[in-house]
Amino acid sequence: MASCRLHFPPLSCPSQTPRFSSRNPSPHPLLLNLTPSSNPQKVSCSGTRRPRLLTVKAHMTTEEKAVSGDRMLVFVPPHPLIKHWVSVLRNEQTPCPIFRNAMAELGRLLIYEASRDWLPTVTGEIQSPMGVASVEFIDPREPVSVVPILRAGLALMEHASSVLPATKTYHLGMARDEETLLPTVYLNKLPEKFPEGSRVFLFDPMLATGGTIVAAVDLLKEHGLANKQIKVISAVAAPPALQKLSEKFPGLHVYAGIIDPTVNDKGFIIPGLGDAGDRSFGT
Repeated sequence: MASCRLHFPPLSCPSQTPRFSSRNPSPHPLLLNLTPSSNPQKVSCSGTRRPRLLTVKAHMTTEEKAVSGDRMLVFVPPHPLIKHWVSVLRNEQTPCPIFRNAMAELGRLLIYEASRDWLPTVTGEIQSPMGVASVEFIDPREPVSVVPILRAGLALMEHASSVLPATKTYHLGMARDEETLLPTVYLNKLPEKFPEGSRVFLFDPMLATGGTIVAAVDLLKEHGLANKQIKVISAVAAPPALQKLSEKFPGLHVYAGIIDPTVNDKGFIIPGLGDAGDRSFGT
């Protein structure tokens, strides 16, 4: 996997475009290490062994996938379809229905990338029309939790239930004050406590100043989650939000369609794509 390190200056709205380079392009996402670490701690996100399912010779897979536990990672998948849908979203001439569809398609692709090596599976043998076959399924006993931040997050997570075989959706409504840029919660449908070992996708299309996404992750943690159990999915991210997340939530993973260079004094990403909620729903 190609990687590079991103060193942030003290929190401010940068005036110059950060440059990310990769000498070895690959089909894997570009991985940005936001916190320097010469000897990162290794942890495992694999599931635990479970009782057998009603299939022949079924058992849980317990292959360990090592991830960095002491730094936040940002993934920007270099897929041409992701670039295409980001371009459609950027165009100010894109009408509302096409904008919302583009946001949903971008979300679908980012879910594919974010769920790689992260979903619990069961393996076994089944009888096909032509013989016995070894198979592997997503474990339906451990549904992935999907948390869209209303309202723009609804468009980004629209295809989650069609991509992921088993999901539970919890809505989180947050509004940003246009003057202070601080978020307020107006709807909280999170469970009192997430089950142990839960995996949660948190959807917020625009990571700009970072106020909303930081407040949302704080809420998830108050309801029983650890940083490594949360993956943030975003259409566009900017350095101020990524810096705040990196400082506060080591081990968090962020998947973004693109990283833009700056945020203006009104809290909008530049060049960005405008107000994702307004453009998704036409209001």
